[in-house]
Amino acid sequence: MSATVAAVDCGTNSIRLLLADPGPGRPDGPALTDLDRQTEIVRLGQGVDATGEFAPEALERTFAVTRRYAERVRAAGVPPERTRFVATSASRDARNREAFFAGIEELLGVRPDVISGDEEARLSFAGALSRIRPDAEPVLVMDVGGGSTELIVGGADGTVASAISLDIGSVRLTERFLGAGPPTPAALEAAREHVDALLDSSGVDFGSVGTWVGVAGTATTLAGVHLQLEAYDREAVHGSTIPLPKLDELAFLLSRMNVDQIKALPSMHPGRADVVTAGALIATRVAARLHVADLVVSESDILDGIALQLLRTGAA
Repeated sequence: MSATVAAVDCGTNSIRLLLADPGPGRPDGPALTDLDRQTEIVRLGQGVDATGEFAPEALERTFAVTRRYAERVRAAGVPPERTRFVATSASRDARNREAFFAGIEELLGVRPDVISGDEEARLSFAGALSRIRPDAEPVLVMDVGGGSTELIVGGADGTVASAISLDIGSVRLTERFLGAGPPTPAALEAAREHVDALLDSSGVDFGSVGTWVGVAGTATTLAGVHLQLEAYDREAVHGSTIPLPKLDELAFLLSRMNVDQIKALPSMHPGRADVVTAGALIATRVAARLHVADLVVSESDILDGIALQLLRTGAA
């Protein structure tokens, strides 16, 4: 029987697929060999912060991509017991999530797991450290999603000391404060105050952090812009660093641009252009509390964490 596993991560903004086999053995468990990796922007969380429900068009976009992913999973011969569909922030908040669950189960053959913020954080930490070796401890892994931001502190060996999920994400912050952009100074200040209040009450000991790792769309998108890539390059982005002063410059630059100008940046995914300003703002407010020189960017994240868990347990 094939050892391949299928991991799907469905967040507020994007839905992603990873088909993977066990890689070379490591002391702490199997590494991954990627067979197929896909990302689509579906904006499942469109309007959820305001209405409390999934919009019909958002569900249709998500189902359309899931249908394509299901074809890839079946073509790879991955059975349901080695497949896991993880749904995060938007799915925790939506009143009509049963329609979402039923649609995904019909298409993929597995029911979505709406994981807690704590599990989301731990999977993100495991995924981030699967291909990054920090120089100093403790390690802070930051995952800025569309609806929430996970902050996980732990050791270089993958041991998690603390994990928290905060209700600040690039889509949520954009819809609540920033709008279509460029945001007004007053809107930016209101967003900063909101983010700062949640970070200040998070209980994270930011001052002790030795290595800061950023995963997922905000961090990787900012890295692509910082590196001035002509087209997005996963290999170039993975393991790259953004000095904190440059991170502030990027956030300021984005805050002065409209969506069309942001879309014109060579490596920018058009589906992230309207929310990356909010993501950058969140990253800079975390940076303001740290005593490290750089943000280390990892292309390995919760998706890799889900796949690793499947490889270790043989089931979701």
